[in-house]
Amino acid sequence: MSKARTGSNRGRSDPPAPRAWQRMLSGRRLDLLDPSPLDIEIEDIAHGLARVARWNGQTKGDHAFSVAQHSVLVEALVAEMWPDSSPADLLGALLHDAPEYVIGDMISPFKNALGVDYRQFEARLEAAIHIRFGLAPKMPAALKARVKQADQAAAFYEATRLAGFDIDEALDFFGAPPPGAAPDVSPLSPPSAQSLFLARFAALQAEMDGKK
Repeated sequence: MSKARTGSNRGRSDPPAPRAWQRMLSGRRLDLLDPSPLDIEIEDIAHGLARVARWNGQTKGDHAFSVAQHSVLVEALVAEMWPDSSPADLLGALLHDAPEYVIGDMISPFKNALGVDYRQFEARLEAAIHIRFGLAPKMPAALKARVKQADQAAAFYEATRLAGFDIDEALDFFGAPPPGAAPDVSPLSPPSAQSLFLARFAALQAEMDGKK
């Protein structure tokens, strides 16, 4: 009979825990499970969003239509549709898709399929981003409704001019955009979209600082 084995785990090391952080180009390590505002930099957000494609890249043009460019469009639509918007409101609109610099632009049906855990993860990251840049952790309901309406209008323009939707189909999915001239949605190169996003961020931050 073989001798009873004791201390069978002796000498064995536990496998390392799966990595749950991402290194950013700024050098920051962002903990994806517990994101800290201190590890969030606008340059990382702009760089990432400028390289995330809307519509899963199924758009016309030499470049993908990026989330960075979409974010600038939504902010401009909020400013146009609600002229009383504060600089903080507009910054919230500009950053409405900022978590996608980490998680990418998932289409809505896929988000719904993933369920609550995904939504909670996205909410934690969004709160950290808001705190980092001087906004309330959770977007106020009234502003969220405005941003949603502007986001739908942006989606209408993108869908009909870039993603192959016909007008009636886009109206069914996104509703009618506000009256007036349609914005230019010509896709920009990633560096150009990144610069555009950073320029709008800097302008809005300067306005917010001036009102303190």
